[in-house]
Amino acid sequence: MRSTPRMHLSRAVESWYIFRRMRPSCVTAVVLLVLSLSPSTFAGQPAKPRSPLPDAALNLRLAAPVNSWDEAVPLGNGLLGGLLWGEGNLIRLSLDRGDLWDERPAPGDPLSKFTYTQMVKLALDKKNDEIHRIADVQAYDQKHPTKILAGRLEIVLDPAQQVGSFELNLATAEGRAWFTNGAKLETFFSAARPVALLHIPGPEPTQVRLLPPASVKQLGYPPPRVGESESSKWFEQEGLDGTAYCVCVGKKRFEDSTLLAVTVATRGEGKSPPAIAAARVQRALGVGYARCLRPHTNYWNSFWSRSIVWLPEPDILRHYYLVQYFYGAASRPGAPPMPLQGVWTADSGGLPPWKGDYHHDLNTQMTYLGYQAAGRFDEGRCFLEFLWDRLPRFRRFARDFLGTPGANVPGVMTLAGAPLGGWAQYSLSPTQAGWLAHLFYLHWRYTADRAFLRERAYPWCREVGESLAALLKPDEHGVLKLPVSSSPEIHDNSQRAWLLPNSNYDLAILKMLFLGLREMADALHRPAEATRWEQLAQGLGESHADPDGTLRINAAEPLPASHRHFSNLMNLYPFNLTTVDGNERERQVIRASLAQYDRLGTSAWCGYSFTWMAALRARVNDPEAALRHLDIFVKAFVLRNGFHANGDQTRSGFSTFTYRPFTLEGNLLAAASVHEMLLQSWSESPGSGDWGTVRIFPAMPWRWHDAAFANLRAEGGHRVSARRENNATTWFRIVAGRDGTVKVRDNFGGRPPVWSREGVPMNGRDYVVRLRAGESIEATLPKPDRIPPAPANVAPPVVLR
Repeated sequence: MRSTPRMHLSRAVESWYIFRRMRPSCVTAVVLLVLSLSPSTFAGQPAKPRSPLPDAALNLRLAAPVNSWDEAVPLGNGLLGGLLWGEGNLIRLSLDRGDLWDERPAPGDPLSKFTYTQMVKLALDKKNDEIHRIADVQAYDQKHPTKILAGRLEIVLDPAQQVGSFELNLATAEGRAWFTNGAKLETFFSAARPVALLHIPGPEPTQVRLLPPASVKQLGYPPPRVGESESSKWFEQEGLDGTAYCVCVGKKRFEDSTLLAVTVATRGEGKSPPAIAAARVQRALGVGYARCLRPHTNYWNSFWSRSIVWLPEPDILRHYYLVQYFYGAASRPGAPPMPLQGVWTADSGGLPPWKGDYHHDLNTQMTYLGYQAAGRFDEGRCFLEFLWDRLPRFRRFARDFLGTPGANVPGVMTLAGAPLGGWAQYSLSPTQAGWLAHLFYLHWRYTADRAFLRERAYPWCREVGESLAALLKPDEHGVLKLPVSSSPEIHDNSQRAWLLPNSNYDLAILKMLFLGLREMADALHRPAEATRWEQLAQGLGESHADPDGTLRINAAEPLPASHRHFSNLMNLYPFNLTTVDGNERERQVIRASLAQYDRLGTSAWCGYSFTWMAALRARVNDPEAALRHLDIFVKAFVLRNGFHANGDQTRSGFSTFTYRPFTLEGNLLAAASVHEMLLQSWSESPGSGDWGTVRIFPAMPWRWHDAAFANLRAEGGHRVSARRENNATTWFRIVAGRDGTVKVRDNFGGRPPVWSREGVPMNGRDYVVRLRAGESIEATLPKPDRIPPAPANVAPPVVLR
């Protein structure tokens, strides 16, 4: 009898019961094992016992030809990045390095002569054209500063070798080019060293070419110096600011295969990039593919073991795992964090979209919202350490541009932290730094790491708080106000975009920052500082809403039309200033504000808007809407390799934006939205020191009848694993990350848990248990006999015509 997908799921479920009473380490291992079985079930293939690595059914597979760089297989090790693509007997590997930047300021360095005081005066005098001339035309519209591409490796295979398809093996982070004869080229960007290796079976390639990027000609760079030996080729590209980098490829022929090693070295690593690159390549060739692969797979084994998610939705599950892979491939300690395109800078002959820069009016913040619940703290801390290292630069920006003490961050900036300009309402908005501060706060909340709180989170956030506090002045009613305000990207960069302060966007960021600072100061036993931050938070007043609860843009203006950036909804998500656990007025605000977005429609949304709305709807317990938006995103707003494209690529009418440029925040926010559906732990009273309530499967759509996860993280540093069957939680386990009380929301539909210890009391809507760090508690609940009827608002699968 042929096994069915449902039968495989039943066997997996039985395994949970068999193993749930084993000791903690065994339970975790088996949880990961069982979860790893399920993806292949939904690929229509038998489930087989295997390691907790991603199932092969989750791999990215692309039919050849792949003749566009932004549809290639993405590879990387945090510092170096590569895109594997090609057709026929031609293989291309586009090469990137995270710290390759042209940091020269725009001609005349117009932003160095521009101050916040001047900008405010021009805005109030309705001279936005002058602001536009300085920040856009003279600064951002110039060729540099910009991220730059390293180059491209091209391999011309023997004519008998034709590429049939490409694959990304998630488990080992290897790219593959499958030939029509069944053989395959394999490549990986080493997790241990800044080098990539390629193993090519069969005849020796007829050509191996290194191509310098054509885009640097637009920057006025001189032609590269080129060199070649019997076993290697290289070019060295000089910049115009004393920088230089070298791309080098080496070749070693074996009896029946060819090994290539390629790297990018910079003058920052030593005086002679060619010598550094050549030595690195020769060492890799000497070690060989298999031995170099071992430490690489060790990293990825550890990476994948941190948490596991399983959903009965193949498209969303595949995208979730691809997005998790992006953290490991493009965000590592010791390397630059992900800008707009990560380590996959455009290889199209031109400079990258939006300069490949660091946008802080949504992009970086949303890019780094998908790591906390997955427990990828090393990869997420990469961004926080980057911000920490640039504190001296941010202090200068606060002093020279804003005229304040403390530190502040340009809303659009280079790798070094220099302002780039752009739409000044957002690129030079001081509150973007407050949103960045929220990531420090969340990292502490999710790790419960007191050393991080003391040495990083509170000091960094305090400096931003000092800068923003200095800008606030009481109005005639004593309410603290900024000189001018904005709400990304309402009215784009027109005069109308300068809003009467404070916009709900600015207000939410300021309030969340000051409440977070109050909470952190309390935790560090600094009562005077905590009191000051509390007073600042209270001095901001309330959000601006209509009598029916609909959140406005600011006191003077409602949301004018369909809009891509949910800047007036920051209270709801990513912050928890207005919650479903609040009072009736808060729930009224949520209902009315989201109803307005529904009425206005999605015509002006970008891809990231759909994942933001998915996360937001999950946060407010609207799972069907959350799934609907997430489903639209993975089917209409990604290129075939998974990269988030800002426009609707299917032209199905989801948005009037149909353009192509890709940025990563929509992808990574998709992971955050999945986490919001599976596990929530926010506090309904930020700033109070309350560690919040663990909510297991809080926003699960009806058609996800069965689901499971292992070792997702809750605030407080807790590790949570859970199983869902027939639309109900049937088992969960919590391993405490800190000493103290853990609260678990009773959203179990009247089915009482059977706990692994006696005496777990109820307090209101929550079960309450006291645990020491490392202690665990489990609960089982009866499985419903059948799947319940679908709700009236059930989200059917999105089917594209």
